[in-house]
Amino acid sequence: MSSLKPRRVDFNATWSAIRETIKGVITLDHVPRTVWNDRFSDVYSICVAHPEPMADRLYAETKQYLIDHVAKLLNNVQEEGERNLVKNYFHYWSQYYVGSQYLHSMYLYLNQQHIKTQKLSDAEIIYGNPDATIGEQMEIGELCLEVWQSGMIAPLGQRLVKLLLEAIDQDRSQQPLSTSIEAVRGTIISFVEVQGYRKKGQLQLYQELFEEPFLNASGEHFKRDAVRLLQEKDVSLYMERVKAKIEEELFRARKFLHYSSLPKVSHRCETHMVAEHLPFLYSECMNMVQNERKKDLSNMYDLLKSVQNAMVVLVDTVLDHIKTQGLAAVSNLQGENIHINFVENLLTVYKKYKQLIQDVFKSDQNFMGALDKACNSVINHRPNQGRSPCRSPELLAKYCDTLLKKSSKGISEAEVDEKLAESIIIFKYIDDKDIFQKFYSRMLAKRLIHQQTQSMDAEESMINRLKQACGYEFTSKLHRMFTDMSVSADLNNKFNDFLKEENVDLGINFGIYILQAGAWPLGQAVVTPFALPQQLEKSVQMFESFYHKRFNGRKLTWLHHLCQAELKLNHLKRPYVVTVQTFQMAMLLLFENTNSLTCKEIRETLQLNNEQFTRHVVSLIDSKLLLADAEELTPEVTLRLNLEYSNKRTKFRITAAVQKETPHEVEQTMNSVEEDRKMYLQAAIVRIMKSRKVLKHNLLIQEVYAQSKVSFAPSVQLIKKCIESLIDKQYIERTPHSTEEYSYVA
Repeated sequence: MSSLKPRRVDFNATWSAIRETIKGVITLDHVPRTVWNDRFSDVYSICVAHPEPMADRLYAETKQYLIDHVAKLLNNVQEEGERNLVKNYFHYWSQYYVGSQYLHSMYLYLNQQHIKTQKLSDAEIIYGNPDATIGEQMEIGELCLEVWQSGMIAPLGQRLVKLLLEAIDQDRSQQPLSTSIEAVRGTIISFVEVQGYRKKGQLQLYQELFEEPFLNASGEHFKRDAVRLLQEKDVSLYMERVKAKIEEELFRARKFLHYSSLPKVSHRCETHMVAEHLPFLYSECMNMVQNERKKDLSNMYDLLKSVQNAMVVLVDTVLDHIKTQGLAAVSNLQGENIHINFVENLLTVYKKYKQLIQDVFKSDQNFMGALDKACNSVINHRPNQGRSPCRSPELLAKYCDTLLKKSSKGISEAEVDEKLAESIIIFKYIDDKDIFQKFYSRMLAKRLIHQQTQSMDAEESMINRLKQACGYEFTSKLHRMFTDMSVSADLNNKFNDFLKEENVDLGINFGIYILQAGAWPLGQAVVTPFALPQQLEKSVQMFESFYHKRFNGRKLTWLHHLCQAELKLNHLKRPYVVTVQTFQMAMLLLFENTNSLTCKEIRETLQLNNEQFTRHVVSLIDSKLLLADAEELTPEVTLRLNLEYSNKRTKFRITAAVQKETPHEVEQTMNSVEEDRKMYLQAAIVRIMKSRKVLKHNLLIQEVYAQSKVSFAPSVQLIKKCIESLIDKQYIERTPHSTEEYSYVA
């Protein structure tokens, strides 16, 4: 261990040995391991010499040696003139750079114990410490690089850069390079490596000396290229060429430059070849979109996406195009199947453009937003400059009705399910979801009551989909309609048990639905006057007494116009079973003991109003079960049983029982929606005012709108009407000091 103790050192003799080794190390000559180890010890001995350490002197001598060495190399580099300047520079730099790392290791003790202790901490360098002063001395590896920068790059830099730019230009014009690629890249990267030891601003020299002139020269090149390409006046071709150009320039940048320059290169290229020529690119935009030229659109997207705000024009053009295609797909629809064509055409447009946006615009959110806006606009479009109501809610409800009814032939359950799932896409865009709900619940009621439902599972899953899209409140009545159906089945079983206990035989099969008035859209007001045939009286009385025993205080209202019956016809050559509606059944039962009756007799016996009587008699005449003496059914006209009637089928249904939605019913539905909306809005206003106590007019309108837009988009006009109506009813009042503010009346 004695060798580690500080001792007297002959500096000159020791330095002379060190200097000899430095020469070998910095030029990558062979230095034997034993010599290397001795030098390691020499550096240590000088740093801890007794009585006075001589580290500073060692540092000064080393620095001077490096300065002299680099000065010699400068001459060597320049010896063979400009043509070989880059090649020679790179040769000596490669050697010197590796040598400097070895030298750094040899001076380990000086670096660690002597220099590091004087240096600022990394944090102080990065975040700045105004009171600290930087020590004069650098670690030896850093010193080597610093000396190279001041002794080699400072005098040669401008000349090197000129040659480097020429070399890159030669590469651009596909000429052979006068210097190897390796030397060009190595020289450029040396401007980064020479400052690699810095904690901050390692790229400063590279950027100022080389990158800036390179980008400026490239920019001029891109401008000239753009002008040349524009002369062909072909946007498609221009975009292809510019994309290829950007690719090529990035490839070149990877080959020669530091990776930090890549985004700057593409930015320069985009600025001069795209951003400065937007009007030229936009000139074909409309045409490309209208003809759906996918390749061109994809190129246009790729070029515009990096230029700030350049995409807006393309997005708007796509939006208008989808809107036009959507409206074209649903305007002028005719015939029985309008609702099917309406929904399926819209879905075709939606799917087509969603796919296009995925393929061409990489599902970019801006374009997905445009698709949404366009669909919203088409689906909520009101024809005749907005004077006619929007029919989407009604048509979509009819579409679902068609799929869920038994009549949807030739289509599998899986297909029905898929189509219903897709109809939710349209549903989500509908503003007036409450109108859809009204139509849907009316049609659902008819399907359930007339047993026309294809599958209860399909009904259930559709309601769940609507619930997911709109919340529980939206579907609560639909769920209650379902519950009523299963509760009714249970009640019928209990009624049959009750008849057995009482030992009563009704003589007919009698089934009943008990439906809650609040949940079913059956219009209780339209209960039709009707005298029940005596064959049914016993059944009705028995059921009423059974029901009132079980439920106290509930009122039953019989909706005969919604009932149906199966009659067996025994008066013909062969027996038939026919399904009819109550009023038709009652008419046919009158012919049990006679073959002919006048219209007046039938009407007076059954006490039917004119409209119901005519509609049902006509259906029986049309089906040829009854024959009339005259075309026009006056009270005196006689109706006779057709005893010659025959039919291929022994079981059949007489229609008119379930008539189609009449324009009158559609109007009724719309009116009831209007009333519901007023109630909904008034309730919302009261809720908001109750929690806020005082609120400005505009804020109240905003909050009401926000709450109701889940199921419909109310007009400001309607909200104002509801506010006025609540002021009249004294729920709220205008505040004394402002007409634009309301307060809640507790």
